[in-house]
Amino acid sequence: MSSAVSPTLAPPERWWRSRTVRRFCRHRLAMFGVAMIVLLTLACVFGPYLLPYDELFIDLRARFAPPLTGWHFFGTDPLGRDLAARLFNAGRISLLVGFFAMLMSTMIGTFIGVLAGYYGGKIGAVLMRITDAFLSFPSIFLLLALAAFIKPSPFTITAIIAVTSWMEVARIVSAEVRSLRERDFIQAARMLGLSNRWIMFRELLPNAIGPIIVAATLTVARAILLEAYVSFLGYGIQPPLPSWGNMLNGAQQYLGSAPWLAIVPGVAITLAVTSFNFIGDGLRDALDARSDLS
Repeated sequence: MSSAVSPTLAPPERWWRSRTVRRFCRHRLAMFGVAMIVLLTLACVFGPYLLPYDELFIDLRARFAPPLTGWHFFGTDPLGRDLAARLFNAGRISLLVGFFAMLMSTMIGTFIGVLAGYYGGKIGAVLMRITDAFLSFPSIFLLLALAAFIKPSPFTITAIIAVTSWMEVARIVSAEVRSLRERDFIQAARMLGLSNRWIMFRELLPNAIGPIIVAATLTVARAILLEAYVSFLGYGIQPPLPSWGNMLNGAQQYLGSAPWLAIVPGVAITLAVTSFNFIGDGLRDALDARSDLS
């Protein structure tokens, strides 16, 4: 065994290796999800610059214009604002909230899961009981309770979603670390005198990265859905700042006369959530060495 201890003792199987990539690319639903997320992201980033109206422009003469009316491709809302412009700008916020909530919740859950899985015993039991206590509350009620007492903004909504979404990641990471901590390369690391912090974050964590990536992908979908739910109920992103959730909130009283006001953001939410779930399924199958998608 080499005496150098700076490199990791057992480099993890990198998920981007050719066999894994081929398995992922053969997963048709996952590739559909990737294509949809790329299209949604490009539309939200560049779409507002390609439209003749911005999301705050009011044209009272064009109130309730149906889709494909002139330059209003998705129609207009009760104030005559262009629905496409509002949809794309709302998508920026909803996707950013989902992405950053995923980052925050994944970091929290991974940290707690690594500590609980590596140390086990009383430390692991206490951390897992805290996780179980959070899981015992329905996440949507916990989210609404926190949102009701905090001034809503994109940052606070992101933080609240992250605080109520880390538990599943923690349990996944804890189980994975417990299965890895008795492996030979961890025993070798201990014999070399490497610190617990080094072993946890430079040896165990890289080898558990596969399940973390899958959980993170699914967390994005869940965060987008939670933001839409909270904003729909009026506790999330507040107008005039648009989000897909508060667009649905403003459309509920016009379902009979102007159904496109609800259909357009509803389809966007469905596409985003479904696509991230498809990507998560594809990553799970691709990272599973026993999986054969051919």
